[in-house]
Amino acid sequence: MTSRGHVEIAGAGLAGLTAATALAQRGWSVRVHERGSALREIGAGIYLWENALRALEDIGAYDDATRNAEHVRNPELRDHRNRVLQREWLREGRLCTVARRELHAALATAAEKAGVEVVTGSPVDGATPEGRLRLLDGTEYEADLVIGADGVFSRVRETLGLTKQITNLGDGGGRHMIKRTEDDPVDGVIEEWNAGRRIGIVPCSPDQTYIFLCCPADDAAGVRQQPFERQTWIDSFPEFRSQLERIPDDPEGRWASFTDVVVSKWSRGRAALIGDAAHAMSPNLGQAACVAMMNSVALAQALDAHDIDTALEVWERSERPVIDRVQRYSRYYGTIGTRWPQGLLDVRSALVWGLGASKAAQRRVQSAALYFPSLDAGLAPASSR
Repeated sequence: MTSRGHVEIAGAGLAGLTAATALAQRGWSVRVHERGSALREIGAGIYLWENALRALEDIGAYDDATRNAEHVRNPELRDHRNRVLQREWLREGRLCTVARRELHAALATAAEKAGVEVVTGSPVDGATPEGRLRLLDGTEYEADLVIGADGVFSRVRETLGLTKQITNLGDGGGRHMIKRTEDDPVDGVIEEWNAGRRIGIVPCSPDQTYIFLCCPADDAAGVRQQPFERQTWIDSFPEFRSQLERIPDDPEGRWASFTDVVVSKWSRGRAALIGDAAHAMSPNLGQAACVAMMNSVALAQALDAHDIDTALEVWERSERPVIDRVQRYSRYYGTIGTRWPQGLLDVRSALVWGLGASKAAQRRVQSAALYFPSLDAGLAPASSR
């Protein structure tokens, strides 16, 4: 296959590897630079909604990524009284949960099969609109297109002058993996809210369950998750004592704040941003990584159908409204779940139940999960559909 051009990518995370594979499979030569000395992911689970599963199918990584997945058919959302508010909360289409490390390994394998060159120990310092990627040691690489997939604090984004706003959302969460037992759900996940705290029980392989523990940044006891302040979480969620007691005293997972990133544009010249570098968001809807992978495929589709300048314009015009919307809804979800007045928790329960019962509200919140781009098929941009 004749190369369509050369791409340099900063960051070998979920977005970077998805973009690299999608482009390589479409005839581009691709090199990915990873800051770390090896490819690795955090020890946590992840939701893969329909849009992410279709992205995995597009690049041929679906079977590897979901080999040990939990296929979720019975999600539950519960309130502070342990009442089930929704049993189909935000679910339409397929939903799987997997270990992030297995997903990342599947993407790395797909990239290798596609001929992507991955260079570890290669920290990036920035990029230029002319298509040059600069490493921390001063080395520069020329490319037809540079892609910044280098996270919330992206050097590519900063050096291109595309940062509009980085917002600490005032809440966050800890991610923990525990050994799975018969106490954990089967074919289902459970999320429960109690005041500003949220817990998720998420089986993600035959022998692992993922636990997320979210709370406001000013919840001093809740934030202390390394070493783990177990009793404070048992006090909030006594029905999940079994899972909380399986989190080690000194776990790998730690509490981290949630952040929104807003940029003025997704590209400048021959350099583009994907994933958290372009649109980091809270994980409240389980869509941050899903839309990053989906949008990486969308970029490859656009480049398959147009010259680079036109492709970048068409790509952002089509896909940005979809991702801006899910970022906004994820922020709303966090506000309701974290900042609701303590004395009005029953009112919150009624509100959430009503939103869940509304088909229109469900479709609106699920808009990204049920969407998949077709920029190489001559369809109208998403913003006009």
